[in-house]
Amino acid sequence: MATKVYLNEISNVDVGRRNILFHPLEPPPKYIFNDVINSIYVGRTEILNVPFHWDFRYLTNPHIAIVGITGSGKSYFIKTFLTRASFVWNSNSIIIDWAGEYKDWVLQTGGKVVSLGRGNYINLLDLGGMKPYDRIKQVLRSLSILTDLSQFPEQKRLTAEAIEQAYIKAKFKMDSVEQKDELGRPLEPPTLKDVVKILEEKAELGTYEFPAELDNAIYRLKQFTRPGEDYFAQKSTVDLDKLVSSGLVDIDLSGLPDERFRALGALVILQFIAEKMRASGWLSKKGLRLLVVLDEAWKISKDENSDAVMIIREGRKYGFGLIIASQNPTDIHESIFSNVGTTFILKVKFDKYLDYLQNSLNFSDYIRERITTFGVGQAAVNLAFHTPEKFPQTFIVKKIEGEEPSKDVFIELKEVASEVMKEMGTTAIPFKVSELRERLRRFGMDETKVEMVVKAFERNNRHLDAVTLVVLLERMGVERKNLAEFFKEMGVDDESLINIFSKADLRKEGKKGELTSVVLEDE
Repeated sequence: MATKVYLNEISNVDVGRRNILFHPLEPPPKYIFNDVINSIYVGRTEILNVPFHWDFRYLTNPHIAIVGITGSGKSYFIKTFLTRASFVWNSNSIIIDWAGEYKDWVLQTGGKVVSLGRGNYINLLDLGGMKPYDRIKQVLRSLSILTDLSQFPEQKRLTAEAIEQAYIKAKFKMDSVEQKDELGRPLEPPTLKDVVKILEEKAELGTYEFPAELDNAIYRLKQFTRPGEDYFAQKSTVDLDKLVSSGLVDIDLSGLPDERFRALGALVILQFIAEKMRASGWLSKKGLRLLVVLDEAWKISKDENSDAVMIIREGRKYGFGLIIASQNPTDIHESIFSNVGTTFILKVKFDKYLDYLQNSLNFSDYIRERITTFGVGQAAVNLAFHTPEKFPQTFIVKKIEGEEPSKDVFIELKEVASEVMKEMGTTAIPFKVSELRERLRRFGMDETKVEMVVKAFERNNRHLDAVTLVVLLERMGVERKNLAEFFKEMGVDDESLINIFSKADLRKEGKKGELTSVVLEDE
């Protein structure tokens, strides 16, 4: 059957009305590539290859959520973002670092690390410019988040009353910010130990009508005052006033013994930041005064009473921004997640997480499918603009283009080096991180595995013994003959090489003896 083609003469106006072309799944360039001097460069868009410069002035607020599996590039993006914000806006940054992941990087970039539990303490009753009455409310809110205090009104009342008495005994004026003695010297705040003492003295009198309530109130506070666990019940070694204006600061919580103590440390810092934010007043100039990073802090992120929620709601007008990152988006409370101005979604695999993200951000099935196949550093970006727009607000950045300071990592050979190598002083092989990544790629490793190996070095203060490295790489599918060539290129002699592979085989077999021979090459 023949096909007939008809030619019609029509006007340009009629052609213009027809939906021949459609706009790709990206915002127009003017929304993502405008004032490059006062914005943060992230990378190029996947479809139109437009440089994406993050500029919160178009958005509902400056707050950012980052989600993605381990090794997808979350911490790399955070480091890049903080570095560029410092250059562009002279922003200060505080990282509330749950696992101590950022401390080496912060030190390397000239920042300051505050390691709680390792010689640094914060007195929970420090005022930080607040009135005692206001600080009491914050302390009770923290204890309610971390314990079941809110379920016991009488115990909560007893605790509040004892904290108030501790301040009064220390000569503090309860409704005043200015706290000085008769000679004009700053007053020394009480500690939780003083509060416990007041409650114990009350119990010793034996006149209180609900002794069980009093005993439980004492027990709850003693969790944070026992010797060796009194990280928040001693005189502060940290000047909280200086934290928000000290450039890049890492609050390392990894030295605290468990989740309760880390959460308490994070809450204290957030509460102080929120108070300083309000006291700082309106910010009229461009940029951000302070960026606060919460990484994997699920205990804090998930509670609506956390001060993270207050910073989300009020931070924009004061020039404060919150960056919250998690492998699990459902660990971020809806009050936070639904109110951030920008969401970066790196690789996510689980359907329940994808369902949550898609329902919250309303992106297409195409975007959802792409998220599951992302490599390291690829991201879907959702922007919440001030006013409703007709173009898509979720688009893909093909690669987060960041930078890290040049640094060395070391493969340690002390336990396996031959006598010849020891005499030569060759007991460690140094690499630039970029060089290490390139060599790992030559083994055919994908970016996710490459980042896992780099993180293994970072977790061990940038040093990894050769045996551990061999076991790790072989588990990732690298052949032994390739590993042998790799070590020989680095100048490792045959005796040392035999020692490395012998110990690697023993470790994999779970044995402690010595092997007398080893196969250096797979047949």
